[in-house]
Amino acid sequence: QVQLVESGGGLVQAGGSLRLSCAASGSIFSINAMGWYRQAPGKQRELVAVVIIGGSTNYADSVKGRFTISRDNAKNTLYLQMNSLKPEDTAVYYCNAAQDLYLRVYWGQGTQVTVSA
Repeated sequence: QVQLVESGGGLVQAGGSLRLSCAASGSIFSINAMGWYRQAPGKQRELVAVVIIGGSTNYADSVKGRFTISRDNAKNTLYLQMNSLKPEDTAVYYCNAAQDLYLRVYWGQGTQVTVSA
């Protein structure tokens, strides 16, 4: 099993920045991809950014140029650097990991990001 714990959320004014962290622990072998999702009130959970291990990164159109996903393999930690935040970015942000060629998918508990106008 893989355990994911997010941190770094909070309240920030529009235009500000936050960096989210996702610490992975447990059986962390053969992880194929890690990503960040978010869910705003009344909306479906959506992909924000994903990194394919050993491959590319992809971003939702709404965050391109503002958010950066990165991974520190030595620390088993995934990051999401969020700049130029907008009120529309307000959501619960979830860390995700796919293991064993996507046969297993894990989710963190989520961290709240609130952006005030």
